[in-house]
Amino acid sequence: MAGGGFCKLPNGSVVVAITLPSPTDGAGPGTPVRVLVHAANRARALTRLRNAGLRAVYLRGNAEPPTPDEITAVLHHPDGLLWRARPEKAQELWHPIRALVRPAISVRRPA
Repeated sequence: MAGGGFCKLPNGSVVVAITLPSPTDGAGPGTPVRVLVHAANRARALTRLRNAGLRAVYLRGNAEPPTPDEITAVLHHPDGLLWRARPEKAQELWHPIRALVRPAISVRRPA
């Protein structure tokens, strides 16, 4: 089951953080990822994740709310939807969600 939580901001919006198994090999096989979403409310945050390709995402409880650093990262990103490999790699940067759920496309060059 995915762990996660949320934080309500003073302006009424929320930041949702969810830890999921990697949906693709974008983060490496079997590596859990931490996904951050900024939205008007929790329901819209989960809808944004589902629209991005993460279909079976649910938030039950508030066991792992976002840290202040995570909130800052998602608020300063233009998309408001980020991920990072979870094993507390502080040196790893946050990535836009399209880098995680993007289908692998092989590029063929003309001969």
